[in-house]
Amino acid sequence: MKNVLVTGANGQLGKCIQKRANQHDDLTFHFYDAKKLNITSNESISEVFESLDFDYCINCAAFTNVELAEKEPEQAYKINAEGVKNLALSCKQYGICLIHISTDYVFDGKKKTPYEVKDQTNPINAYGKSKLKGEQYIQEIAEKYFILRTSWLYSEFGNNFYKAILKKAKEGENLTVTDDQKGCPTNANNLAKFIIKLINSDSNKYEILHFTDGEVMTWYDFAQRILSENNLLDKVKLDKAENYRTFAARPKYSVLKLQKGPIK
Repeated sequence: MKNVLVTGANGQLGKCIQKRANQHDDLTFHFYDAKKLNITSNESISEVFESLDFDYCINCAAFTNVELAEKEPEQAYKINAEGVKNLALSCKQYGICLIHISTDYVFDGKKKTPYEVKDQTNPINAYGKSKLKGEQYIQEIAEKYFILRTSWLYSEFGNNFYKAILKKAKEGENLTVTDDQKGCPTNANNLAKFIIKLINSDSNKYEILHFTDGEVMTWYDFAQRILSENNLLDKVKLDKAENYRTFAARPKYSVLKLQKGPIK
């Protein structure tokens, strides 16, 4: 029996993992939200880590608001970098394998072909920079870890692009969406399955991995797909945004090249 700690358990990925928790007799999941386990507090981490002999820690805790990170970079770094450092130190101390969720935004988007794990990172916004620093802390500190870079997460939980488009469409609102960025939308349920398979594989080849659903599209393409899947394509007006601007710079191309291997 393996004990698996999940931080940030009330986020969309944490909830997707919770959906599958009872399907695996050889895994016992322990879910902690930010109130029960604050990764920016070493005292909070120590209290939880001393309570049980964990085999894995899946870190779903993160500051994910890209726009707000530009205005509050200190808070983004506190959670995405320093909090991750705290986890890495404790995982090393207790011999726990850390599975950390990172992002396509560690890249600058200047490539024209999918980003490989070995490609040079160069984040162009505060969110990406804070996530990259977290990656670097893990590689410097942890002895057993997997860093999973993913992109454009969505699910039935939390706040995400899919739910936002669906809500606006059902309310009859006209939609204007950019086609200036390309990436791979990823269902958080599929990422949750991948993480559980990774744990069950007992792999000791600790590394950075890329995981997405693999289909390349723009945000406009994704909006079309969402409307089509919900039979709303002919009921609302969907336009491409001209001169689309956000407070945070975003990579124009952040497609991640997927690894080929036994875990899919």
